[in-house]
Amino acid sequence: MTEAAIRTPEPQRLRALERANEIRLARAGLKRSIALGGLSAAEVILSCPAEAISWPVGELLMSQRRWGSTRCRKFLFRHQIAETKAIGALTERQRRLLASALQATTAPSGALQPPVVTSPGPVASREMAMVGA
Repeated sequence: MTEAAIRTPEPQRLRALERANEIRLARAGLKRSIALGGLSAAEVILSCPAEAISWPVGELLMSQRRWGSTRCRKFLFRHQIAETKAIGALTERQRRLLASALQATTAPSGALQPPVVTSPGPVASREMAMVGA
C-alpha cells in the first residue's frame, strides 16, 4: 500500500479535531451549568442538544452536584439503562422515564427533596386526635 492510502488528508483530519474540540468545550459548558444549577440533567435528556448526542448518560448524571458513580449506577440500574448508553440512543420512553425520575428526586436547587407523606401514620393520627380533643 502507498503512504497516501494509509494517512487521511490533513484538512479532513484537522476538521475532525476541530469538531471534537468544539464538542468537548460545549459539553464542558453543559457540565458547568448543570453543576451550578442553571440547567438540569432532565432538561438535557429531554432536549438532547447536538453536542450531547454521543455523551454517555452516566457522565451526564455525574455532572450533577452530589451524584457520584455509585448513585448514578444505582439510579440507572433501577431504570434498566446502561451507564455507557449515549443520550442520543435513548428511546423517547427512556428519556421521559429518566427525566421524570430525576425531577422527582431533585429539587430545583439540586438538593434532595424530603420524602412526601401522603397520609399521616398511626402516631400522627393519635397526636392530631389529642390536639383536637
